[in-house]
Amino acid sequence: MRKLPPLNALRAFEAAARHLSFSRAADELSVTPGAISQQMRILEGWLGSPLFKRDPKGLQLTEAGIAALPHMREGFDRLATGTRLMQAGTGPSKITVSVAPSFASKWLVPRLDQFQEQRPDLDVYVHADMEVVDFATADVDVAIRFGRGNYEGLMAERLLTESIVPVCAPGLPTEEAPLEKPEDLANHTLIHDDSERDGVASWAMWLRAAGVEAGGERGPRFNQSSLVIEAAVAGKGVALARYALAVADLEAARLVVPFGHETPTDFAYWVVYPEAKAALPDVKAFIDWVKNEARPLEKHR
Repeated sequence: MRKLPPLNALRAFEAAARHLSFSRAADELSVTPGAISQQMRILEGWLGSPLFKRDPKGLQLTEAGIAALPHMREGFDRLATGTRLMQAGTGPSKITVSVAPSFASKWLVPRLDQFQEQRPDLDVYVHADMEVVDFATADVDVAIRFGRGNYEGLMAERLLTESIVPVCAPGLPTEEAPLEKPEDLANHTLIHDDSERDGVASWAMWLRAAGVEAGGERGPRFNQSSLVIEAAVAGKGVALARYALAVADLEAARLVVPFGHETPTDFAYWVVYPEAKAALPDVKAFIDWVKNEARPLEKHR
């Protein structure tokens, strides 16, 4: 027999410790802050030692609380996974995938039909958002993120490496305004990607790396990488694009790379998920499928 304190007290501790706030924990669990305080008194009385301390910076964990928190988070993750496994077969299956909007629209969604053909019993909910998902509170099974892969406490598998390339519509270069070398960009409108600064080269940076001293600040700006690519397809100018997002338009000849000047980046696309989620067959099926979809593009690179 496991000797454990009340489950409600453990849930209250995990939420309060994660937020370092009784109020935010109360909001998450749909109770009052007073109820969280009461559960903490019950838990600390059961343990015989404090888990929180208050100082001028606000609510802080004691050493015992710091040591316990990761185990509590993992424990509740596993409880949630166990519940999902018990529910398997009792109704329609569904997984939720968190992904940045541009990657969703330009890479993931056009391929989803193939997954649905393999798994017609499994519904996929694509949650397109720029925010980093908190698996402890969000109803999300797996995420695809653009970064360096350092996602603490989570499993992260590299999906796609990335590089930055100049792209434009095939009809944009002309005899009067050719696009044969970086210096020729002075005669063209530059389209800017302001969606996120990390891992995305600005035109000013790119031109300096190409040996072009001036320019790179003027031109239309967009807060989504997919809109940058669509503007280039529409012939509005030359864009710096992530290759993985532009590859479908390049293969369909809606875009061309006017000259070979590819800029590598140490950022990549990663499949991110809690270890406990990998025990769910539906989640594992999606992860295996999306990695298999990315493999041909990785080999091409």
